[in-house]
This record gives sequence, structure tokens and C-alpha cells, in this order.
Amino acid sequence: MLRITELKLPLDHTEAMLSAAIIGRLGISPEQLNGYTIFRQGNDARKRAAILLVYTLDVSLSNGAEVLARFHADPHILPTPDTTYRFVAQAPSNLSERPIIIGMGPCGLFVGLILAQMGFKPLILERGKEVRERTKDTFGLWRKRVFNPESNVQFGEGGAGTFSDGKLYTQIKDPNHYGRKVLTEFVKAGAPAEILRVSKPHIGTFRLVSMVEQMRASIEALGGEIRFQCRVDDLAISDGQVQGVTLASGEILRSRHIVCAVGHSARDTFAMLYERGVYIEAKPFSVGLRIEHPQSLIDTCRFGAAAGHPLLGAADYKLVHHCQNGRSVYSFCMCPGGTVVAATSEVGHVVTNGMSQYSRNERNANSGIVVGITPETDYPGHPLAGIALQRQLEAHAFVLGGGTYDAPGQLVGDFLAQRPSTTFGSVLPSYTPGVHLGDLSTALPDYAITAIREALPAFGKKIKGFAMDDALLTGVETRTSSPIRIKRNGDYQSINTKGLYPAGEGAGYAGGILSAAVDGIKVAEAVALAMLRNE
Repeated sequence: MLRITELKLPLDHTEAMLSAAIIGRLGISPEQLNGYTIFRQGNDARKRAAILLVYTLDVSLSNGAEVLARFHADPHILPTPDTTYRFVAQAPSNLSERPIIIGMGPCGLFVGLILAQMGFKPLILERGKEVRERTKDTFGLWRKRVFNPESNVQFGEGGAGTFSDGKLYTQIKDPNHYGRKVLTEFVKAGAPAEILRVSKPHIGTFRLVSMVEQMRASIEALGGEIRFQCRVDDLAISDGQVQGVTLASGEILRSRHIVCAVGHSARDTFAMLYERGVYIEAKPFSVGLRIEHPQSLIDTCRFGAAAGHPLLGAADYKLVHHCQNGRSVYSFCMCPGGTVVAATSEVGHVVTNGMSQYSRNERNANSGIVVGITPETDYPGHPLAGIALQRQLEAHAFVLGGGTYDAPGQLVGDFLAQRPSTTFGSVLPSYTPGVHLGDLSTALPDYAITAIREALPAFGKKIKGFAMDDALLTGVETRTSSPIRIKRNGDYQSINTKGLYPAGEGAGYAGGILSAAVDGIKVAEAVALAMLRNE
């Protein structure tokens, strides 16, 4: 088979038109086309009056070799790659040790699944609760202001990605097609099959819950074990080799192969690793605010008269502005038709994030408007200084919000005019428990406030109405990515602690569900090979 990329057709084309486009693109007769499958479907909305669907197609021809030879210099006509996943190892029957995985977010989940599929019977330790109990606790904060520091948006089965838009696309390089393995496993667990072909697949929180449960059952059926409410409080290291972990209960578990996939909010775990001498360095991340608009405004600005078309769905956006003060401001984790959610993992802190259901049919669009910061200029002096900055901003947001887990908010018009907000306009907040209006000028460092004030009108030139007076800002967005990196070698082990495998977003090697899951596959393979070599 051969693969055609960047084949564009009008939004309301027919199936016959797609076949005709393939025939015309390849210069073949209709009889030579045996069939085709859609590998990827997206859209090109740069011209709102003429929106196009963009296809990547795998095509079967009676004369495929001849056609490929004719288009040998065309980067958009190539042999269809083999995306089949192949396991790198199989556990021996006399396996004497089980690998331990700390954390059951997307990364830990896939480390566990792949190791289980290879027969290594992993033990997964998750500090939070199983996903349905965790959901009850999360809604306890959102609806009743009752916060559980061990079971919330950040901690528990499924990780932070469970309470998100469920985005399943990434810009990482993936020459081995691990992303395809991730999507295939998600479909097996109950995700809609369309995620295998749409250009920006997403699932939504409610579907993610049942999928995570199904994947847990698969791991257990293959001999894996999962323990919930098992926080790892210490790491045993001897002569630079990890030996095991100590749980909060005092129980000691032995293993020379331990995966640290704790997510970006396990601050106590990071501190413990640092105290034990594991090499950690500060890394850049971003801080900012959440912004909400009517989803209808974004749809109209992006799609014009085609807004609401079933093939387009709710519109998203991606914005960036380089400011006069040298800062870059960009949109982050844009959630079409979604809600702003309370995402703290610590008592007395306020953190915002965005979430959508599969339907993406809520009234507001939201995204983070965030400013890039670096350890060299903004939190120098200590590997964990970025965490200290996050805590400072989140604790101050708690105070600005009234000390009740309400989030501080301000209308865009008031924010730009540098006056407090006292009443909501046409955009009502989706964040629960609630939003306390006031002045956000102290919610972030001065350089960040200055940069966002410059960026919002600039974004308004790209999306008409983006800087509308009634758009709502909510603070603060601080968990954009991990503020630390647990540095590792080419064998995926810590550079100074053998047998410890830093993995996923918390270790600084991923950003989002798909990239974290892909990193989990890579780490699982490294663990399996090391165990076979008895290293």
C-alpha cells in the first residue's frame, strides 16, 4: 500500500469525490484503485469561506510499485509505514523479581500495561484512590469545598489527564509509532474508534474513567498488581543502586527496578528523591491565568458560516505573542466547549486547569494564557525553587479568592484598564466552587502581568473578540508542566541512581496524555531489557 498525505477536498464533498481525488492525484485509471482507508482526517480553516478537509490516506493499487516509482521524489506519496507494535522482550518463567511502578497516570498506566503484556507482572503503587472513588472526592471539592489532599484532580488512578480534555495528540517525534499503540489500546479499552483517524483526537473525562478501569483489569488479568492509597515515602539506595521503597504505612517493598511516574504535582516525592541524592535539576515551565469566552464566538471566528458543521465540531485555537519585555505568552491546554476546574493538590492553595467532555458542548471555551519562565532568571539557586514559586502563587490565589477554594477572577476589560471587577458580564464562570471577582494584578509576578496585558489585545487581532471586555480571567494556572527534571541516561535510568527510571511528565519527559503514555512504553521496554540482562 502507499500513503497519500495533504489531500484536500471541500468540506461537504462526497465519497465519490474523494475516490476521484485519489485517482487524479496518482494519475491512475479507476480500475487500478482497489480501495483506501482514512488514516488521518483534519481540516484547514485558514480561509473561512472555503474550509477544506485534509486527508492522509492508505491506498491499495493494482500497480502500487509502479506508481511509487513514478512519485519517488514526492514527499506526499510514500509507502505506507508498518505501525505494528512489537514487544522487545518476554519475561522468563522463573522471574525472580517484580518491577515496581510509582504512579498510575497515563505514563505509569502504560509502563504497567506493556510490562504486563510482556509477562513481567508489575506492581503499581498509586497514592490516590481508584478512579470512581477519586471522582467522588474531586467533585467533593468542586461542589462542597471539601478537599482531600490524597485524592483529587492530580492524585489517583488515571492521573491528572483523567480530569482534562482528554487530548490525544502531540508534537513529539515518534519514528517507532508508539503513539499508534497507545491509541489502539485506548480503543480496546472503550475509546471511540475515530481517535485512530481524526487529526486532533480527544476523549473527555467521563469516557476516560471507564477506559482506565478497563486497562486496570487488563493489567491484573496478565498478572500485574495494583495497590491504591499506597504513597511511597522513601527510597532505599545502596551503592548507587535502588533497592526498594518504603510506603507511608511503613511496609517495605524490594525491587531493583523502580519506575518513578508520579506526575508533575508529587512535590513531596520530589523532595524525598532530592534528599536521597537522586539528581534533579530545575527546568522551565509556564504560569498564567485561565480565560473564558463564549464557545460560539470562537466557532464563528474560526469557521465563519460553517460554524456548527458536524465535521468541524467545537473550534479550538493556538496563539502565541512575543512581548516587548522579552517574555512569550501563549495559549495552553485549550478546551473547546469545556469548563475551568479546581486542580489543587495541597490544602490552602488554588490552581486552575481546563476540562472538556467528549461532546465539547458546554457554553464556554477556555484556555490557559501563560508566560514562559526559566530557572536562570526567575527561580535560580535550587533544583526545587520552581516548586516553591508555584506554591507561593497558589497560596496567594487562595487568599485572593477569599480563602474558600473560590478562584480569584477579573474581567478582561477591567484587567486591561487596571481596575478591579465587581460584577460578571455576559461570560459567566464555569469554575466551581466559585469565582471571587477582584484584581488579578498581584496574582502573578509583575513581568507576567505586563506580558499578558500586552498579549491579550494582540490575540484580539487574530481572533476578533478575544480581548472582549466581558471575557473572564481566572487564576492561577501553575501546573503547565513539571518544574523539575529527574535527569536520565540513554537507558532511561537516573544518571546517578541505577535501577530508578524517571518517567513521564513529572520527571520532565512528557507533556500531556499521549506523550506521557509514549514515554511509558519506552521506559517499559528499557526495564524489560534490563531485567532480562539481570542488571
